[in-house]
Amino acid sequence: MNPKKKALGRGLSAILESPETDITSQDISGSFVAGAIASLPISQIQANPFQPRSVFDEESLNHLADSIREQGIIQPLTVRKMGYDNYQLISGERRLKASQIAGLTEVPCYIRIANDQQMLEMALVENIQRENLNAIEVGISYQRLLDECDFSQEELSQRVGKDRSTITNYIRLLKLPAEVQVAIRDNKISMGHARALINIGDEETQLTILHNIISKDLSVREVEEIARNLNKQTTARKETVKQQLSPELEHLRNNLAEHLSAKINVNLGNKGKGNITINFNSQKQLENILSELLNR
Repeated sequence: MNPKKKALGRGLSAILESPETDITSQDISGSFVAGAIASLPISQIQANPFQPRSVFDEESLNHLADSIREQGIIQPLTVRKMGYDNYQLISGERRLKASQIAGLTEVPCYIRIANDQQMLEMALVENIQRENLNAIEVGISYQRLLDECDFSQEELSQRVGKDRSTITNYIRLLKLPAEVQVAIRDNKISMGHARALINIGDEETQLTILHNIISKDLSVREVEEIARNLNKQTTARKETVKQQLSPELEHLRNNLAEHLSAKINVNLGNKGKGNITINFNSQKQLENILSELLNR
């Protein structure tokens, strides 16, 4: 595996590979101890028999495979050690399938054993406070605590001493495109840049702005302003679509406005829902409008 495409930076990898954070002292024969992060041969990983998902979208898998070829695997798979160089997949089947499509023979994995829950919680909660973890590593750690240790966000907040919004902001980073996550991991952009990019819904636009951040050295404030302007444009386009009425409805609106001697606005949504706004300039005009409506 290309050293530049390691799944994690030195922070979390160094922590969990260290003997001080080994999950168990039991000797299960094999090359790697439980608690480590290691690159495992795909041939040694068994499928998860409890995987409820049996159908994977082929196009989506191919897209992920392309990303893995370019960026590597950012979030390692999680496996359970079953014996001598024998592992069973706990989570990450989609990443595993995409890695096979990409032609990888090894994948980065967290190694677990059946009874390591309490020690894993202790190791992650303690080590998540370390300063040498980058934002993606912190986000992955928070997500693991939620998924594998079955914490609620409130429980996690109490365990790590961070408010829920902070935890949410880190976890949201994992929803960004792989290229953006790699840029965060490699300190090419800050978490502030990333948070601004999250507010842009279109992935292609996110990547375009990412390239501009790096090539033009854009500040966080500049990216926030770009995101705000894009969102305003999107909102304006939606409002324009909502205000377009058929000729028949436009005719009825004009008739109603003429009958009530008032300005009428009709906002129609995509699913036929909407609202009618009747404008008036005085209490007297309001009384006349209500009287006309009630007498009909």
